Amino acid sequence: MRWVVFNQKGGVGKSTIVCNLAAISAQEGRKTLVVDLDPQCNASHYLLGTDADGLEPNLAGLFEQTLGFGLFKDPPKGFVHHTTFDRLHVMPSSPDLDALEAKLEAKYKIYKLRDALKELDEEYDEIFLDTPPAFGFFTLSALIAAERCLVPFDCDDFSRRALYGLLETIDEVRADHNDGLRLGGIIVNQFQARANLPQRVVGELVEEDLPVLEPYLSSSVKVRESHEASRPLPYCAPRHKLTEQYRDLYHAVIDGR
Repeated sequence: MRWVVFNQKGGVGKSTIVCNLAAISAQEGRKTLVVDLDPQCNASHYLLGTDADGLEPNLAGLFEQTLGFGLFKDPPKGFVHHTTFDRLHVMPSSPDLDALEAKLEAKYKIYKLRDALKELDEEYDEIFLDTPPAFGFFTLSALIAAERCLVPFDCDDFSRRALYGLLETIDEVRADHNDGLRLGGIIVNQFQARANLPQRVVGELVEEDLPVLEPYLSSSVKVRESHEASRPLPYCAPRHKLTEQYRDLYHAVIDGR
């Protein structure tokens, strides 16, 4: 199954969610791939640390092939790298993606990522796609390549207003490009159970019968510590409350697919 974590707003935890769900998937015995489509390379650094800096081949090289650069064409698996964690692999990003975006848009290459990942379906049990904090070529490519979409929600009124637009975008992509795309659920992130605003806003989403997944992910400094260590929570804090929430969330996501 190919999963995309999508939100046009930055700072909502897309990379953190992608990498921690993927880590749990790998610990559960599933061969798992993370595809990092964000030129900021956050997911790549989270999984590889400083080894991600300038790492080649990377996703930019895969897209360059679609533009006809180079004499030879490598298969998609040639752009995948092992992490230090069992069964967890990554197709790393590169800042070079920024320079490629206009060329890829001009040549209408939005289906090339889907085609590449279909070639990897038999290699991997789960594929998780991380997206940039803007709706452009790479985010659209990810939505076209995915089968299920997970939407992070960070518990404020601005996020709630934006959520309806995100859901409309998913519907439009389904209608125009990918009739197999389905909403896998809304992930409540950085939830503060004792604060009134998060409780009220999330409660209203539930009352509207939107697919809000449980459990809600708590706010914790342990996330920043895991970023700094380049070790997702299941590896750096396996017994932490937030890690257990991620495990339960992973099963809610997988069971609801």
